[in-house]
Amino acid sequence: MPDTFLITLVFIALCTIIGAFVKGRSKDRCLVDFKNSPVTLELKDGKSIWGRLNVEHTGIELIYDSDYLDEKEGHYEKSYILYKNEFDNIELIVRHQDKLNQKEKTNREKILKQCYKPNAIYRVKRKLKNFFSVVRDALVEVFNLFMGRIRTATPAGAVLSGQDKYVSQIQNQLIPGAGTAFEPMLEKYIGKKVVIKMMRKEKSIEYPGILKDYTTDFIEILDVEYNGKQLADIIASRNLALVRHLGK
Repeated sequence: MPDTFLITLVFIALCTIIGAFVKGRSKDRCLVDFKNSPVTLELKDGKSIWGRLNVEHTGIELIYDSDYLDEKEGHYEKSYILYKNEFDNIELIVRHQDKLNQKEKTNREKILKQCYKPNAIYRVKRKLKNFFSVVRDALVEVFNLFMGRIRTATPAGAVLSGQDKYVSQIQNQLIPGAGTAFEPMLEKYIGKKVVIKMMRKEKSIEYPGILKDYTTDFIEILDVEYNGKQLADIIASRNLALVRHLGK
């Protein structure tokens, strides 16, 4: 008879390695689009932070152009770090077009044209990304069902029942990797003019622009008239923003 305890340990180890690999490669697609760009991070508490955006799977960092003296706390700061579990505090990430250098503007124009008129390669890549996102979501569901089945219907279940902490860690590693949240309603409007509506400081505000991308946490809109005067690209929290209308 096989050693169920050893099999369970091997299974947990393999799942942990796979989960760590998936989690380590999973960075939000909308945030990655703004990587290394000068942005303003606007939080729910009204705080605004300016810097160049660095993106990791554990969070984001805004790197200041120069050291900032926090007179209240009495120290210098070089950057601002926001961890992934704090993303709920984000309202907007704004990339002002007039703050981009010439190289950044050129790259942005290429992306905008590709978004407006996607070529065959771009369409295939997006379809593949969406396909694998759906597959990952399905794998997470299968994993959860599999673990439930093992716990109730196999000799290894007794071992796993005492390892809930480690099983939960594996599930937490796998689930963030499946965070693209494929949405057919939004997918068909990628590259088209839309209007997003969101609540900010108890006010309903609408932002018309071009829908570039979306993930579980964010919606990315290009060519927005921000504050009624400046052209900007924005990443809005999906907890606060909805695509409400098609635009012209």
